[in-house]
Amino acid sequence: MHDIRAIRDNPEAFDLGLKRRGLEPLSSRLVELDVRRRATQTTLQELLNRRNDNSRQIGAVKQKGDDAAALIAEVLGLKDEIAALEADERVLATELSDLLAGLPNLPASDVPDGLDESANTLLREVGESPSFSFTPKHHYELGEALGMMDFESAAKLSGARFVVLKGALAKLERALAAFMLDMHTTEYGYLEIAPPILVRDDTMYGTGQLPKFVDDLFRTTNGYWLIPTAEVPLTALAADTVLDAGDLPIRVTAHTPCFRSEAGAAGKDTRGMVRQHQFNKVELVSITHSDESDAELERMTNCAEEVLKRLGLAYRVVTLCTGDMGFGAQKTYDIEVWLPGQDMYREISSCSNCGDFQARRMNGRFKVSGEKGTGFVHTLNGSGLAVGRTLIAILENFQQEDGSIILPEALVPYMNGQNRIANDAAA
Repeated sequence: MHDIRAIRDNPEAFDLGLKRRGLEPLSSRLVELDVRRRATQTTLQELLNRRNDNSRQIGAVKQKGDDAAALIAEVLGLKDEIAALEADERVLATELSDLLAGLPNLPASDVPDGLDESANTLLREVGESPSFSFTPKHHYELGEALGMMDFESAAKLSGARFVVLKGALAKLERALAAFMLDMHTTEYGYLEIAPPILVRDDTMYGTGQLPKFVDDLFRTTNGYWLIPTAEVPLTALAADTVLDAGDLPIRVTAHTPCFRSEAGAAGKDTRGMVRQHQFNKVELVSITHSDESDAELERMTNCAEEVLKRLGLAYRVVTLCTGDMGFGAQKTYDIEVWLPGQDMYREISSCSNCGDFQARRMNGRFKVSGEKGTGFVHTLNGSGLAVGRTLIAILENFQQEDGSIILPEALVPYMNGQNRIANDAAA
């Protein structure tokens, strides 16, 4: 959510930010609505004061035995005017709020301009992609040949974009999540959380999922929303609170299922596990002081990268351009892992600094001890990592010519000593 006072003070900067997002200028419309709303509020307050004054005078006049009919008539007349102004103020406030709620966060000054992913800028490449003496297969070819990745049964149960993992692949998915959580909590200071995966409207609104992405979400028949990412409940832990600045930053992590309708992804990644309605993810969320979020974004990205380093997976980090950045982000790094089966890099994590954009929507604040007033916290989120896509990367990067998979050494303890997945090693 944007601060209407900041828009009033510097409309040119606001419109420039919208332009970088590919949107038309809107400051004049927003300021006009705000002026009308504030004028209505001023008039309304004047009438309320008059009504209250007249009501007090009525009592005084009656005590003296004088006729208060004129004052009573004016109070009754003011009642209708006040009701009309209150209705007008609600309409103006709703229109202004709806316009602001539908606008994305403005990009940071160092975010590259561009319309789509072609304008993203490469920051670094890490690791070497494997070379094969054979043509590497896609993860779904490997998984199905192992008899441990079943899309047909999933389709009978739930339809397209679901999978049933079996045996060692089911264990591998569990092992990956445990490995990620252990690293983030024991080495990088994240507090593990087990949050609800069903949330209310205001929780989805606070992180910017509503109203923008209603078509990408799943909703229950009794009004709950299935989370598209643990970012939603983790970030909302700071909603409607005033945190002590001395307790910041707050770093939390969670492993949850995530649910997305993929409404805008028709025809994309229809084979395999890359883009599904239900998937597992380890999420990282930070709540920081407004002065510390830039540094926290670098730290969070490094934490996510470390998972890939320990698994021996080649990857690259790119800065997303203004046209490819998410709705709530002011700056985003995408981490893309190398997939030999696709012969390309694919996103496995997005780490974003949202500034105070989400905090304003959910009213999350901090206070410095001994100082007056409060400030909005800054919120950050990132995948640490997407578990299913990490499983895909392991299958494709460590595949052998016979279709077996050699497991990274870091995962062997989480697989009860198993270091290879094959038909004869299913567990």
